[in-house]
Amino acid sequence: MPRAHDETPDLFTPTDREEKVPPPLAERMRPRAFVDFVGQDAITAPDRPLRRAIEADQLSSVIFWGPPGSGKTTLAHLIAQHTKAQFVSFSAVTSGVPELRALIKVAEQRRTMNKQRTILFVDEIHRFNKAQQDAFLPHVERGTIILVGATTENPSFEVISPLLSRSLVVVLTPLSDEALGRILDRALVDVERGMGKWKPRFSPEARQQLIVFGNGDARALLTSLEFVVMQTAPGPDGVRVVDEATLEVSLGKKALRYDKAGEEHYNVISAYIKSLRDSDPNGALYWLARMLDAGEDPEFIARRMIIFASEDIGNADPMALVFATSVAQAVQFVGLPEAQINLAHGTTYLASRPKDNASYVGLLEALKDAKSHGNLGVPLHLRNAVTSLMKDMGYGTAYRYVHDDP
Repeated sequence: MPRAHDETPDLFTPTDREEKVPPPLAERMRPRAFVDFVGQDAITAPDRPLRRAIEADQLSSVIFWGPPGSGKTTLAHLIAQHTKAQFVSFSAVTSGVPELRALIKVAEQRRTMNKQRTILFVDEIHRFNKAQQDAFLPHVERGTIILVGATTENPSFEVISPLLSRSLVVVLTPLSDEALGRILDRALVDVERGMGKWKPRFSPEARQQLIVFGNGDARALLTSLEFVVMQTAPGPDGVRVVDEATLEVSLGKKALRYDKAGEEHYNVISAYIKSLRDSDPNGALYWLARMLDAGEDPEFIARRMIIFASEDIGNADPMALVFATSVAQAVQFVGLPEAQINLAHGTTYLASRPKDNASYVGLLEALKDAKSHGNLGVPLHLRNAVTSLMKDMGYGTAYRYVHDDP
């Protein structure tokens, strides 16, 4: 909410003598209309229900779920432009329940006195715990607010069920290379909001490499672009030429030998997992080295180790899961380049352990049964009898407590 007028000078407010710092490129290039919004055609094409609802100003509560830089906040900005409702942004990082209560009070007054709805955009809604999320529920139910949430986390686990059931969940995917390319090209030539006035000229190889570095994240792409262009000295003609070498020096990243979103990425990780499964530590180390040399995210490799420990080793060595989790923690704590040693340690351990996939196979069979037989009722003897009425209904009857009756 806007701050009340305060006569005390703000040390962080630019004075008339200071030049106002422009916002980052990613913010300047934020699409202002659906025609400029690229990469999420499955939900924003002209015939899609979400877009029609936004343009008709008939939006109900919605949660945008997607990775960073996929367009969640931009969609919220587009909603603000198309609605007659009061649009209010609210951050789960910087605000809490007291601020929410004050906001709701104003929204109720607005609804009563002006007959105007309030759309509340909550960025990073997953940062609110379950009890804090409960504070939204009655106001969503009464229609005091229309909730628009954004999260990078699975809302099935991070958003309370009552709130989830009253909201449409819209899934955004990482942006394709083609979409990132369109965003990049637009920023390169846009003189008013982009980098056009600095006359950048990217070689085809550098352009493609920057897209790969973006890894589906438009914000990361534009942040890297701005940094590279501003770090590149202009030539006599004012043109800033960027090639692969310039890119590597500016960003401190080595050119990837495979596209992390492409086929070769999955081929290499497949070879790595199969080497672990075949108990081939030397082969697994080779494919690990290939991934690290290509610039693969070490946390991605660590996550695959954790999955492998349960899927392919299982109860043949229950400590494998503990060990793999420790490797992942070490990778986060140590960081590259030394974390490569932790990954190598984990690789040779997992490759050398006995293998058992019974838990994984059993889960697949159980899921098959659960889907084919529907929501079968829990047998009475397995139900928990916590009240006398439940006991009278037969809950827990004939259950044999094995510790007393081995």
